[in-house]
Amino acid sequence: MNVRHFLTVSDLSKAEIERLLTRTAEWKRRPHSDLLQGKTVALIFGKPSTRTRVSFSVGVHQLGGMPLYLSEQELQMRKSESIEDTARVLSRYVDGVVIRTFAQKDVEELAANASVPVINALTDDDHPCQALTDVFTLREHFGDTSGRKIVYLGDGNNVAASLAEAGALVGMDVCLSVPEGCDLPLGKTATIKALADAQGIRFWVERDPAAAANGASALYTDVWISMGQQQDAGKVSSLRPYQLNAELLAKARPDAVVLHCLPAHRGEEITDEVMDGPQSLVFDQAENRLHAQKALMAYLIGGEPL
Repeated sequence: MNVRHFLTVSDLSKAEIERLLTRTAEWKRRPHSDLLQGKTVALIFGKPSTRTRVSFSVGVHQLGGMPLYLSEQELQMRKSESIEDTARVLSRYVDGVVIRTFAQKDVEELAANASVPVINALTDDDHPCQALTDVFTLREHFGDTSGRKIVYLGDGNNVAASLAEAGALVGMDVCLSVPEGCDLPLGKTATIKALADAQGIRFWVERDPAAAANGASALYTDVWISMGQQQDAGKVSSLRPYQLNAELLAKARPDAVVLHCLPAHRGEEITDEVMDGPQSLVFDQAENRLHAQKALMAYLIGGEPL
C-alpha cells in the first residue's frame, strides 16, 4: 500500500496542489461528507493551538470521522517510548495522524515509521497546511493569482518558508522582506529557489520593506517571536521597520490584500487599522484552514481521487 504523507508543501506536486485548491472551494460549498466514516484521526499536539486544533477536529467530524485529541504531555512518545514505536502502535489503531510539534525531524521520523498518512500541522521549520490555506484564500479573492506578487514581512520563520514554497508552485512571485539575521535557512532557500526557477517565477529577498511592498498584491506578516522561542529584544528592534501598517499598505497595489496566520500581536507586527480594515482577509484566511485541511484529509486519509 502506497501511503502518502504531507510534511512540507513540496510533498505534493503542482498538479495535486491545483486540484486541492479546487476541491477546497467545493468543500467550502458542501461541508459534510462520509468520506471518513468509521475512520479515526489522531491529533497530536505538542504546542497550544486554537485554529489548528479546532479546524482539524471540526474537519474530521464533518467528513464523518472521529478526531482523537492527544496531548504530547499525555503520550509516552520521546519519554519512555521512541517516536518509531509510537508510530507503529498508532498505525494499528488509527487511520491517519495529524501532528503539531516543534522539531521537523520528529515529524519525519513519525512518518517514516507510520503505515498511515501523517500530516504536518506545524513544526518550527514548516507550516504547510497554512500555506495551502493562504494560496487558496488569494485564489478565492483574486480569481487568478498567476504573476501576482506576494510579500512576506518580518521574521523568516516556518510560515514564510511554506508560503514561499506554495507561492512558487502556483505561479506567484514571492518576495521575503526580512532584516539581516532573520533569513530562511540556506537549504530551505535553495529548495524554494529551485521550485521558483522551474515555474519561471521570481523568489527573492528585499531588505527594504517599502521597496518590497511596491506593486504587491498581498502583504503578509506573522508574529516576530514564534511560540517556544525566547524573547530577543535585539531581534524585535530590527523587525520594527517591517510592521504591516497603513503607510506600508499604501505602497502596494490599490487592490492589495492583507494576510496574517494568527494569533496576532496587535500593535507589534500589524496595526489594528490594517488588520480590521477593508483590505484585510485575515479572518477569511482563518476560516479557510477548515476547508483546505478537509480537502487534504479527504485526499490522503479518505482516498478521494483528485
